Amino acid sequence: MTKFRAAALQLTSTSDRETNLASATEWIERAAAAGARLVATPENTPFLGRHVEKARSAEPLDGPTCAHFADLARRLGIHLLLGSFAERSDDAARCFNTSILFGPDGAHLAAYRKIHLFDVAIDDSLAFRESDSVKPGSEPVVAQLPWCDLGLSICYDLRFGELYHALVERGADVLAIPSAFTATTGRAHWDVLLRTRAIENQSWVIAPAQVGVHDDDGLRESYGHASIVDPWGIVIDQVESGVGMAIADIDLEHLADVRRKMPIASHRRL
Repeated sequence: MTKFRAAALQLTSTSDRETNLASATEWIERAAAAGARLVATPENTPFLGRHVEKARSAEPLDGPTCAHFADLARRLGIHLLLGSFAERSDDAARCFNTSILFGPDGAHLAAYRKIHLFDVAIDDSLAFRESDSVKPGSEPVVAQLPWCDLGLSICYDLRFGELYHALVERGADVLAIPSAFTATTGRAHWDVLLRTRAIENQSWVIAPAQVGVHDDDGLRESYGHASIVDPWGIVIDQVESGVGMAIADIDLEHLADVRRKMPIASHRRL
């Protein structure tokens, strides 16, 4: 099979776990009904509240959150990427920010723990220290799907091109970038970074996204613009506003053609 349909969801998660799961479930079902065989949700799908509360909500890989999404993948017969959830670590004060891929039988196929943590101070009103509640991962992860190899990453990783080079060296054809980009940084950098990663790695990019204001205090707002980008850097589909999904047929012959005509990998010198 040289083509398969993928969907990148756009959600507005908050600290209300049950509402978040209901919204994610509805859109995953819609994507599967539209023919998507791979559905990806954004970063922090089950919970997007204050960072300090994140570690308190952490669960193991066999906890109720993963069980919910595993059952959903099994029921719909799809590959399902939970963009990220708070995975319990050996540090009670800090969890892992973990992306996990489920197969159509509900099996855990791969887990990636976010390597690059969002410790930034853009201005007086926009400062985050993800490392206060999250423990970094250390290993790039490429998952094998029936149609392609999927390189996993999460949000702030997008700014570090060397990670995507490592994923492609490990065989990735498609790059998953589930995110919760802030409205400020998203307006400036989201689209150009997604297209850059697609172009320089000659890979498809599937980028689910959080959008809008995430809790009553209004302190956190995400940019949205969930996207699917082809290996030539063309945005095939994008959700401009609100909850929804970007959906596209991932053409692996097109990818092979791009790599054959411009063999960047064989030209690399550093």
